[in-house]
Amino acid sequence: MTLSDTTTAGTPATAPPATAALIMAMLDSGQGISDLIFSPARPPQVERQGELVSVPVPGLPPLLTPEDTSRIARDLVGENTQALAALKEQGSCDFSYAIPERARFRVNVFRQRGTFAIVMRVIAPNIPTIAELKLPAAVADAATLKSGIVLVTGPTGSGKSTTLAAIIDLINETRAEHILTIEDPVEFLHLHKKGTVHQRELHSDTPTFAAALRAALRQAPKVILVGEMRDRETIEIALTAAETGHLVFSTLHTIDASKTTDRIVNSFEPGEQHPVRIRLAATFRYFIAQRLIPQKIGGRVAVLEILKSTLRTREYIEKGDTEGKSLLDAMNDGELDGMQTFDGEIEKLVRAGAISLTTALLYASNPGNLRVRLFDVADDAPAAAT
Repeated sequence: MTLSDTTTAGTPATAPPATAALIMAMLDSGQGISDLIFSPARPPQVERQGELVSVPVPGLPPLLTPEDTSRIARDLVGENTQALAALKEQGSCDFSYAIPERARFRVNVFRQRGTFAIVMRVIAPNIPTIAELKLPAAVADAATLKSGIVLVTGPTGSGKSTTLAAIIDLINETRAEHILTIEDPVEFLHLHKKGTVHQRELHSDTPTFAAALRAALRQAPKVILVGEMRDRETIEIALTAAETGHLVFSTLHTIDASKTTDRIVNSFEPGEQHPVRIRLAATFRYFIAQRLIPQKIGGRVAVLEILKSTLRTREYIEKGDTEGKSLLDAMNDGELDGMQTFDGEIEKLVRAGAISLTTALLYASNPGNLRVRLFDVADDAPAAAT
């Protein structure tokens, strides 16, 4: 099935709202909306504070039909030939979409059970600052680095792109340097400030992250943002860029900072893994992992785990974790160096009354250990419904 397969046969007498009007109606349905979702046999939905909420829209049936989602997808894709080709060949496509002076989105259209579904991630109109995001001082410190690798990790929707955008914006405001981003798709739009920023989008500006990153080494950037380290080739070139004096930012889908090393090293063949460990130990500066956790008062709070490059952490990355000598041990002992763990930060939030014990244990890396540490806390105030 392709987007052109659907026809207007059976179109109701009352025409459905135009796609842009539909999207604006969904955005107007409440505060804290992060995603818009269109799926056959479901009403239009928004994700608000981490939960899906149905949005009735005049002119649309209570449940979307396959023809509805195909029409919406067709309107969103438009004449984007790269997206159409990816959808046909791979079953899904990513691209950006904008309603001028209202909102921008990162869009994924995909086939499922012979129909089309759509997820639209809302991109904030303005780049938030590190202070506005209430991020630790180590995040701002990453913007002062001159070389090396900084990775922001976490699941989809944990705020990785927002954190990186805030760091890049701070560099752009404070350093007269060439900044190059490679994204899929371009999300936050960076204006030229003290720095000069060029943003390349996958498929429309470059075929792959690896190709763009390889070309970047000849484009004289001081700072490079790679949207995601998806494969071994991209990781290899990113290591080379860091080794040759560039400051490289990227993301990985790993659950915590300590697992990031394993993910990178395991991308290589066994015989190559020790040299990669040596290179990674020499070039990494920060691994920052993120989780968004529901608060008692509603909304979500970003909790960060931070692994920083020190003599001890470089040794552990190079040699691998052993009993009593793990990256988690180093983070637990590294508060004076600006390091912190998920469970340590979650414990602080529980004791401050920001999140409930039940919620804390759901999001903890080691719920058993955290429960022991919070033995004196009674869970008499569950997290508020959002």
